[in-house]
Amino acid sequence: MQAMRARRALIPGMLAIAVSVLAACGKENKPPAAQTPEVKVVTLKDETVTLDSSLPGRTTAFRIAEVRPQVDGIILKRLFVEGSDVKQGQQLYQIDPATYEATAKSADATLASARLLAERYGRLVGDEAVSKQQHDEAKAAYLQAQSTADRAHIDLRYTKVLSPISGRIGRSVVTEGALVTNGQATALTTVQQLDPIYVDVTQPSTTLLRLRRELADGRLQAAGTNAARVTLKLEDGSTYPEAGRLEFSEVSVDPSTGSVTLRAVFPNPRHELLPGMFVHARLAEGVKTSAILAPQRGVTRDLKGQATSLVVNANNEVEQRVLKTDRTIGDKWLVTDGLKAGDRVIVEGLQFVRPGAKVKATEAPATATAATAPNANAASAPAAASAPGAAKS
Repeated sequence: MQAMRARRALIPGMLAIAVSVLAACGKENKPPAAQTPEVKVVTLKDETVTLDSSLPGRTTAFRIAEVRPQVDGIILKRLFVEGSDVKQGQQLYQIDPATYEATAKSADATLASARLLAERYGRLVGDEAVSKQQHDEAKAAYLQAQSTADRAHIDLRYTKVLSPISGRIGRSVVTEGALVTNGQATALTTVQQLDPIYVDVTQPSTTLLRLRRELADGRLQAAGTNAARVTLKLEDGSTYPEAGRLEFSEVSVDPSTGSVTLRAVFPNPRHELLPGMFVHARLAEGVKTSAILAPQRGVTRDLKGQATSLVVNANNEVEQRVLKTDRTIGDKWLVTDGLKAGDRVIVEGLQFVRPGAKVKATEAPATATAATAPNANAASAPAAASAPGAAKS
């Protein structure tokens, strides 16, 4: 009986302990108060940027001369080293001159005889020992003999095949003992002038029209003295050390490609550039004075492929903007629609927020990217079209 009374006395205490434990558990499971997400933003501003285009092209020799024989004969000697530099007027081949020397001597003898006869008749015509007609015929024969002798000496001179220009000579397609003919279709060799050298690039005609419209509307200013300056990036990704200048643009559009050919000329003193090399040329387009540059890390793409950014508005709420982009400049996008100066673009914390959410925004550290950094290929920069009723101001 005493044990039962003791157990009954313990029941109220145990109930009190259970209630306190349950109360403590209820406090621990209560969800914490929601915290405002923190994001890093970049405040946009109007910037002045120099725009340029990277266009594909190929190198072309400044001058090309195909060497062909001007007389018939057998090649006796080749007088150059293939792949070497030759000078204008340097002898390249010797054609067998024997028959041409004989012809020239015969022509010289005929010329001497005709000259003596013409001089004799000139003295006799005054004494009326010969008729005037005979004198005229003698003079005509002398002139004809002179012309024949001149042609014979020209043919003899052509047995020495000379380089028409200075430059780098290619391989020889003939060897000693080969028969060559005047006017043959196959060139004996080719000489190319490599310093300076041309670079021919193509630009879409649509780009040319856009640039002209922007210049006319004042949205783009001429690039001044740098407008004709061109730089090159080679096939291995290196930059060519010499700057070139724009020579001219083609006066017509290629109907098969819709492109216009631009030609630039570059110094090539070390012959680093060879004809036929594939290169990328950078040409100055103009200067945009009120450009909006958005960090690439603050621009994403939605399921439709449209470029978008999340912006913190004046109420510290997140807005989504649909953008139109032109090209990349360094690590930024040149934005033509969807953003304006003063907008705060979120660059860190994008995964924690969504449009309409309240956020706490702090300015991200400034990057060292220059606004005039070389642009990426304008033709390959993806420009997202605005969705209907898209960009908010």
